[in-house]
Amino acid sequence: MFRKVLVANRGEIAVRVMRACEELGVRTVAVYSDADKHAGHVRYADEAYNIGPARAADSYLDQAAVLEAAAKAGADAIHPGYGFLAENAEFAQNVVDSGFVWVGPDPDAMEALGEKTNARALMQDADVPVVPGTTAPVSSVEEITAVADDYGYPVAIKAEGGGGGRGLKVVHSEDEVEKQFETAQREGEAYFDNSSVYVEKYLEAPHHIEVQILADEHGNVRHLGERDCSLQRRHQKVIEEAPSSILDAELREKIGEAAKRGVDAAGYTNAGTVEFLVEDGEFYFMEVNTRIQVEHTVTEEITGLDIVKWQLRVAAGEEIDFAQDDIAFDGHAMEFRINAENAAADFEPATGTLETYDPAGGIGVRIDDAVRQGDAIGGDYDSMIAKLIVSASDREACLTRSERALAEFDIEGLQTIIPFHRLMLTDKAFSNSEHTTKYLDEAVAQERIEEAVSQWGSSGADEAGDADDESEEAETTEREFTVEVNGKRFAVTLEEHGAPAIDVGAIDADSGGMDRPPQAAGDDESEAVSVEGGDTVTAEMQGTILSVDVEEGEEIAAGDVVCVLEAMKMENDVVTERGGTVTDIRVAEGDSVDMGDVLVVLE
Repeated sequence: MFRKVLVANRGEIAVRVMRACEELGVRTVAVYSDADKHAGHVRYADEAYNIGPARAADSYLDQAAVLEAAAKAGADAIHPGYGFLAENAEFAQNVVDSGFVWVGPDPDAMEALGEKTNARALMQDADVPVVPGTTAPVSSVEEITAVADDYGYPVAIKAEGGGGGRGLKVVHSEDEVEKQFETAQREGEAYFDNSSVYVEKYLEAPHHIEVQILADEHGNVRHLGERDCSLQRRHQKVIEEAPSSILDAELREKIGEAAKRGVDAAGYTNAGTVEFLVEDGEFYFMEVNTRIQVEHTVTEEITGLDIVKWQLRVAAGEEIDFAQDDIAFDGHAMEFRINAENAAADFEPATGTLETYDPAGGIGVRIDDAVRQGDAIGGDYDSMIAKLIVSASDREACLTRSERALAEFDIEGLQTIIPFHRLMLTDKAFSNSEHTTKYLDEAVAQERIEEAVSQWGSSGADEAGDADDESEEAETTEREFTVEVNGKRFAVTLEEHGAPAIDVGAIDADSGGMDRPPQAAGDDESEAVSVEGGDTVTAEMQGTILSVDVEEGEEIAAGDVVCVLEAMKMENDVVTERGGTVTDIRVAEGDSVDMGDVLVVLE
């Protein structure tokens, strides 16, 4: 087993990996950006290195900085978690070439399966059914319309390196093709450094079923059952569960064996997920995620297997010590992503301070997180702040326990989607497993979501009270400091005599303290921008400009999109509240902006 592992990620998945390392007797190394100096994964690791003098959102993508930190720390291996560099075959190869062990699939297998067209062709050769469409990238509007002519609209244009709904655009008619083609290419380049796209028939009402795979370097391939991830918003998973209630024994066996057959043909090792769409009793291969998944937790709960530990063991050369028939599936589990989002405002990302953070507990309740009360939640990264995983003897009992756990989960200071989750547990279609991937976007009325947020949403925390008067008179004060020496983080405790204690409530929120004012109850964040003085369009959140959709001198109307802003891995259309003439454009594609920055000036 390894002596020391660097985790090239942040947040709850970094802590999840570190906990597995600790139980295996392996020391851990964190990397962090300037925006993450006080983050939970930094606090948890045995040692930590700053790789973030550049823009925070890009720091974790700096391959050279990650490898330099691993060398400084004397790490044996690098675990990428998910997101960021986790599915980057080039980075995996660089890790290996630099003398470290990559905790993941062989880079060649990652490359073969990471490009969706290659994966589709490979699966066809392995006798795994795929959704009808192209097995090579398309480069023209005419190629897309040709697929639509063969199979009918709608069709899906997908980024070749994509996943999680990014770089996926649905086309319902020929006049939409050109615009959606360009958008999918742009998102593919922005998120995956690959602008190639392919096209396939878009299934109207499928279920999203994925199979967890584990394979070692000794020829053993196992599937750990399936997960149902059909409850999605704009192709982003919201609630996941295992097992799926829509599969019978025969279909479950077919999908599991198909997943094993496909990854075996690719020479795949370590953990991965083969994703399928199921409609009218038929299943179709969609993609392979060559990494650990956010929702791996529900599989762990029903199998009793620690998938992250097995990732580390397989990477260390160990052989899987159980047969396929040895895997037992016990009970039912659900995962609820606790995102910092306002569901009543179209799930807009929310920022603020965790004035209260009191997770649920009790039997059958698991919390994966990397935050604590008082932490500031900014807009640099994904909006997920925690995961609530609930398990029980069967699905009905799991639903009941989930209601109790969500009601217990107390967060104040910013909006989360806990109210939405509580609504879903009362929803007949979800409770009866009748929902498909389209259900949330097309069938759940916005009014129901708004009512749930009004009933169960965060009300914000009360302002911090006055500091204890006695503490101000203390003769000796113990203070904790965090220092960096040559980019490495150290925790230091000092005593100061004859000085008053620090008022915790007065610590600067940007430094991870508690002074940042909470989001007020009922704040309406549904608009991406506001108009100040009637002539400027400003950013309401920190992010990156993906496109500028207006030109100087152009006449625009109220509600027109002036640019597209990416924040927390979500695209947001920035619209103007009134019409006018564009007199000044202050941003360009690729620019980073902060909340309040002027984007466009109108006359």
